[in-house]
Amino acid sequence: MLECFGSHRWALRLAAHRPYPDLGALLAASDEAGYDLSPVDIAEALAAECAPCLHHDAPRAAHLALRAAHAAYESRFGHVFVICLDGVPPSQHVDQVLVAIRTRLAHDADEERALTAEEMRRLARGRIIDLVTEAGSSQGPFLVAGQPVR
Repeated sequence: MLECFGSHRWALRLAAHRPYPDLGALLAASDEAGYDLSPVDIAEALAAECAPCLHHDAPRAAHLALRAAHAAYESRFGHVFVICLDGVPPSQHVDQVLVAIRTRLAHDADEERALTAEEMRRLARGRIIDLVTEAGSSQGPFLVAGQPVR
């Protein structure tokens, strides 16, 4: 679970409440655990994150722009920029990240802390779904409380 969200408290809480009757219950528990995290727990999770990056074939100018934007964000807020890009076509990722960083640089610390926590919860949900989907496709159905999840 730490691959989905880098907070030990969050992962332990999810593990302590298993088994889950279905994927929806697991995702709800993930959200609930995410809302109950302290700033220290969020910082721990952020420390485990990597900044979104580009494919090595992307234009050099795009790499430079993204690196500069990440550096400005990290300098202002003291942690890596996180954004959930679920549902955004890969061809639009760079533009979405750059626009989001520019927008979020204008936030005050409290506003950005709340938005970052929400993005982290969204990332965790997507990663859990990916984990369950991967487990289901490689080993047959993934079991949550004895029931297959597809």
